[in-house]
Amino acid sequence: MTLLNGYWEISEVEFPDGNTKEYKINSNVDYFQLEGLKGFRKKVNPKFDGSFETSDDAEPFTILEENEVFTIRYKNNLSSWQEIIVSLSNENFSLKNEEGTIYHYKRFEPINVSD
Repeated sequence: MTLLNGYWEISEVEFPDGNTKEYKINSNVDYFQLEGLKGFRKKVNPKFDGSFETSDDAEPFTILEENEVFTIRYKNNLSSWQEIIVSLSNENFSLKNEEGTIYHYKRFEPINVSD
């Protein structure tokens, strides 16, 4: 599961009706930090100098495995929800939410535009 650690951007969303939406450029990137089976996820905004702008908001989660299916479970003061890890590799991963929408991610590579 340590492959999940790092910066990821959505490349495509697959809706339950079969339609898809591709994302060529993202203004937000998801950062995952996992230790053991607990971690957090937060949205960050990449900057042109290679750094990130972020708030202190993070969604804590735990990963549970049942019958070889790995599920990320989130819980905060307002709600709880879960996503199934459909696939995970060094460069890509996919999550399926409770509505059946699948989010395909690719490893984020920063654009560094420095002098």
